[in-house]
Amino acid sequence: MADSEAGAKAQPTDDRLRLLIERIERLEEEKKGIGDDIRDVYAEAKAVGYDPKIMRKVVNLRKMKPDDRSEMETILETYKAALGLG
Repeated sequence: MADSEAGAKAQPTDDRLRLLIERIERLEEEKKGIGDDIRDVYAEAKAVGYDPKIMRKVVNLRKMKPDDRSEMETILETYKAALGLG
């Protein structure tokens, strides 16, 4: 009886694991699709004259908290001045 009880307990766990894996796989596929869409937008921006490299930097800056962005800009200016780039 112990074997049948173990099998009964393992089955729901196996089903749940399979469902979780399938969810992850679907989300990974969606993520790939979104990545492709983002690349398309950058390509479109480049086609009309914008610089995608700079746009990526702006997107990253916009993700930052204002205090973190200010601190990074201050450090960047300090480094540039130290290297004679300012």
